[in-house]
Amino acid sequence: MKKKTTLELVEQSDKVSFYSISFAADRTTEFERFLSKFEEEASLNEDYQRILLALEFILDKGVLERFFRPEGKVKDNLCALPLESGQIRLFCLRISDEILILGNGGKKTSRQYEDDAKLYGYALDLQKFDKLLRRDIDQGYVTIEEKELTGIEDREFFI
Repeated sequence: MKKKTTLELVEQSDKVSFYSISFAADRTTEFERFLSKFEEEASLNEDYQRILLALEFILDKGVLERFFRPEGKVKDNLCALPLESGQIRLFCLRISDEILILGNGGKKTSRQYEDDAKLYGYALDLQKFDKLLRRDIDQGYVTIEEKELTGIEDREFFI
């Protein structure tokens, strides 16, 4: 069964916009779900803080490719934070140097995210969303205007 999702603006700076997908079933963005999982987890606090600091840095400097760990396939925009090693992964879609879609993530328990059912699910949701978003951009329903995605306000995606 396909899940109905929307894209929500999470945060904006002079240079960057952060978005996150939100499932209609719970009306919470995937990034909010990620934050709530780790803000109280003391044993993973250092990794969690590293990801939050990276996001603050990206808000200031831009969504540059060198700030992310490449994940997924060559044909999609899936990436992860942090760039260096750590126990936690936050999956993202790097749309441009100004636009980042924040997903969900978790504690890495295997060498590859594909070997962990939860992490694989988070990555797969973003990969499906990426494909639908690119289709809508190609068809002109959604446009990229500098640091903003226009036309997403009323768009629903079924992944």
